[in-house]
Amino acid sequence: MLVTCVHVYVKKDRVADFIAATVKNHEASTAEPGNMRFDVLQSRDDPTRFLLYEAYESEEAALAHKRTEHYLSWKGEVADWMETPRAGVPYDVISPTDRERW
Repeated sequence: MLVTCVHVYVKKDRVADFIAATVKNHEASTAEPGNMRFDVLQSRDDPTRFLLYEAYESEEAALAHKRTEHYLSWKGEVADWMETPRAGVPYDVISPTDRERW
């Protein structure tokens, strides 16, 4: 399993737009083969700060996500709304090892 945590800082005046676009991307992403989880999180302390938690069964499934029409559309739509460039950090899952726990 591969998990990527994407840290996003959005311009204050684009937060609502970012949420709408990202929820749409989330809905399509969770329907992808190999997707195990795709969470969209907003900081309680700073509403311009988001974390996208993406879990895929394999690196191949995660790479396939980045070639989907909905991801490419989202990426282009939100690009100018970023306060700073988004940063994705990939992680290997150590625990839990049982997929049923997800």
